[in-house]
Amino acid sequence: MFTVALAVYYFYPQQKLSPNIKIDYLLILKSKRHLVAYSNGQPVKTYKISLGRNPIGDKEYEGDKKTPEGVYYINGKNPTSGYYKNLGISYPNEKDIAACRKAQKPTGGDVKIHGLRNGLGFIGKFQRWMDWTEGCIALTNQEVEELYNAVAIGTKIEIQQ
Repeated sequence: MFTVALAVYYFYPQQKLSPNIKIDYLLILKSKRHLVAYSNGQPVKTYKISLGRNPIGDKEYEGDKKTPEGVYYINGKNPTSGYYKNLGISYPNEKDIAACRKAQKPTGGDVKIHGLRNGLGFIGKFQRWMDWTEGCIALTNQEVEELYNAVAIGTKIEIQQ
């Protein structure tokens, strides 16, 4: 019975974004493990996400395995990432830089919304069962593909606890 439940979970189809929709705002709710995509001020889809391995609280410095909190922008799109495709997040912002400077710690960077490591896409939805990134926001490859096509560089992203 457990095997059947796992198969249903893995293969159960998800709602897809309309192919012509443009996402103009992303809201990350870390405590709920949700990414909410908005178009024209309306939520159009909620994704279940995985975060950094140390998800509670704001990112303090490079290597703390926390996902940052604050207001950022999508600043890049990489179709040949080591983790399927990715959307770059403009971390660190001025507030992050100032906090790290005060703590005399490196800020780091390269925070992304990404899929699974290349070659491991078969894990699919099971990746959601634990926080496993170094501080990024992880989705399934199909979900990243959807967002990659619907999100423009410059789109606002707000990450909240």
